Amino acid sequence: MTRIEHCKMMLRTVFKDITPVLTSGILTAVTLSCGLFGIATYFNLNQDVFSVGASVFENGHVHKLFTYPFYHKTFAQLLLNITALVVLSGSLERGVGTVRFLFVFLLLSISTGFWYAFLDILQGGSTRSHAEGLFPVALACVAVTTMHTRMAKGFLCGVSVPTMALPWLFLIISTILIPHCVLPCNVIAILIGWMYGKAWFSLVDMSEARASVLENTMPLRLLKSISGVLFVPASTEQRRKTLLPQINPTPGSYPVQAYAPLSSIHPTETTAKMMYEGWPNMTSALSSPAPPLYPYGHGSAGSFGQSHGHSMEQRFGHSCTHNHDQQQLF
Repeated sequence: MTRIEHCKMMLRTVFKDITPVLTSGILTAVTLSCGLFGIATYFNLNQDVFSVGASVFENGHVHKLFTYPFYHKTFAQLLLNITALVVLSGSLERGVGTVRFLFVFLLLSISTGFWYAFLDILQGGSTRSHAEGLFPVALACVAVTTMHTRMAKGFLCGVSVPTMALPWLFLIISTILIPHCVLPCNVIAILIGWMYGKAWFSLVDMSEARASVLENTMPLRLLKSISGVLFVPASTEQRRKTLLPQINPTPGSYPVQAYAPLSSIHPTETTAKMMYEGWPNMTSALSSPAPPLYPYGHGSAGSFGQSHGHSMEQRFGHSCTHNHDQQQLF
């Protein structure tokens, strides 16, 4: 592998880990927001048509409870709200499924809009303001996630912070960066998210079995056919298979484990003491006295006598021959 290919692989891995996965529920909310923004811009509609406020109770504009999260005044507000929704709400959809996420999205948005409209009535005429955008629902989703997670601390820009404080930190950041943010509406959204996390909405909540049936009906079934977008099933078992796919390694990519021989599965009494889990017991071998190399004595004595006698015969014969030669010379 060349250096350029290695760099490309590293960049692809980094961007894959950083970039959030686009899911079907979030794509539906983003599509509705973009569509409503295009309609409002083209026909130059006033914000009072879609934004939530005291007019919900004063004039009976109940439809605003459903339209205000998808309405945005400016294009910059639309982009920032979409970014916040994708980053902050993806974990909730992966935890409950796409169908239940859409239901929870509507439940949180309607509850937040209802209580904000009630609060707007109590305020004076000069302090009233309309609320809109996806960000209040995104904050509510963060609050729900923090209630269900087991993590005591989370990381925000590399800094460890308590998990329960994350929605409030996002609230402060949104008030500074995102235009047209209404602080009381965002605070109500966080409180609504905590109430849902504590199962205060259990009477109106959707069960997993009901969501599994609805995801196979039209038009929700069309969300499964969208390519490049992750559809999260409602069933826990299917959701685990979708989010955590099974890894099938190629042969030879992992070391092979050595197993005990088949003959050691049913050992005899004599071999059982010398074996441990199918392998030779080195501890018993070291603790027992070492047997002699030649237990009957034939090997060592015979070999020593043969070699010693042979060498002595050679030396004695050589010395006798040498002495006989010397006698002949004299």
